[in-house]
Amino acid sequence: MTDNTTRRSPFLSGLFSAIVPGAGQLYNGQRYRATAILVGALVVLGMVVWYGEPFWYISPVIIWLWNIWDAVSLSAGRTRSILAPVLFSLLATYGIGWQVVQINFKSASIERAVQIVRPMLRPDFVTLRTEKNSIWVPVQVPCAPNPPKAENEINGIKAFATPNCASVGETVIVSASGLWPDTETQVWWQTPIGDPKMLGENEAAMLVIKTDSSGSLTTTIRVPSTALAAAPDPTLPFQHRVYFEQFRPIGGFVISSNGRYVLQGMTETLALALMATTLSIFLAIPISFLAARNLMSANPLTFGIYVVVRTILNIVRSIEPLIVAIIFVVIVGLGPFAGVIALAIHSVAALAKLYSEVIEGIDPGPIEAVRATGATWVQTVRYGVVPQIVPPFTAFTIYRWDINVRSSTIIGFVGGGGIGFFLIQWIQINDLRAVSAAFIAIAVVVIVLDTISAKVRERLV
Repeated sequence: MTDNTTRRSPFLSGLFSAIVPGAGQLYNGQRYRATAILVGALVVLGMVVWYGEPFWYISPVIIWLWNIWDAVSLSAGRTRSILAPVLFSLLATYGIGWQVVQINFKSASIERAVQIVRPMLRPDFVTLRTEKNSIWVPVQVPCAPNPPKAENEINGIKAFATPNCASVGETVIVSASGLWPDTETQVWWQTPIGDPKMLGENEAAMLVIKTDSSGSLTTTIRVPSTALAAAPDPTLPFQHRVYFEQFRPIGGFVISSNGRYVLQGMTETLALALMATTLSIFLAIPISFLAARNLMSANPLTFGIYVVVRTILNIVRSIEPLIVAIIFVVIVGLGPFAGVIALAIHSVAALAKLYSEVIEGIDPGPIEAVRATGATWVQTVRYGVVPQIVPPFTAFTIYRWDINVRSSTIIGFVGGGGIGFFLIQWIQINDLRAVSAAFIAIAVVVIVLDTISAKVRERLV
């Protein structure tokens, strides 16, 4: 390829580019090309030097050599293709990026994947309808003089423990009678504040004992090591309880305990997103008029306001709602209110930008006609702008609510309420069936809302 660029010395062109990438191109009058080469070469070199991998130094070297060749060619009236430097820049970027993120497919474990996926195939949303049979017996921890008898009777079911008291780590023989015969029975410990403790292996599993044909059972348990963790004074005696619980199906299905939490979380998520979007509208609409260039360029003062407002909107939009939620969780405490504030702040900036772009893209004819009558700025907006922006404003608002519903599921991870608040707890305790139920609920709600909002936007725009 040839051009009409004034011929320059090939030697000087190559020498300048050898000293400073792009200098030879600048010497040949190619300012934009010179700037692009210099910036590109510095970025690639800086990235390679920062990462410190010797192999990737080949990229800046090749770019430097190409830059000399290109400068010499320009002096002869020929322009070289930029494919080579772009290609090697991308190779260095992706190569270093691959190593930085430590991509290693060999680290993946099929066994771990199966362990995670298998329980998630049985989401904990509904469960078999069951009836419950239970009894508890009090046990004093630690011992004190004349402890109360460790026995109890409810609806003909009796339970007792021997001895009547014990210290942490000591064993207690517990018995129950009058339960359902030949039925698995869960045996667990409850502290005075209602905190349940497992009594199975290593205090990490539920202790399950099957009753005999007469509905009786006897087993030996050990007072959990964490039984007094929440006690204000571990030396004072408190009444703890040992529970015996049985369940048997009676037909049909009901929403499980975790299923109710899923419904509660999704209700909070929808309400959180709705309130955040609604609150943001009241601020975004007036701000959007101040951020519209075609309305604010009449004089230096209004243009200055436009620049300031646009800058603030860009800054606010650059901060993720999750970060804002962390701040407001500290200020207002855990719960959906912190999430509402975080999403509302980000939504104001996002909606104001979208609204302002709608205003900037409207037909200038009505505005010019209104201005020609001597109307004020407010009258111009009222009669020349508002009638044109209502449909797209409504469509963008619905779209933003759809976005906020998805964002609010993450806000809960830092205590901002919604389904995410429950989801992070289920992940921490490895309750994958509940996690699966939450995933399905989120997917269903998002799909339904996305379909509805898409239909509404089609009718409005």
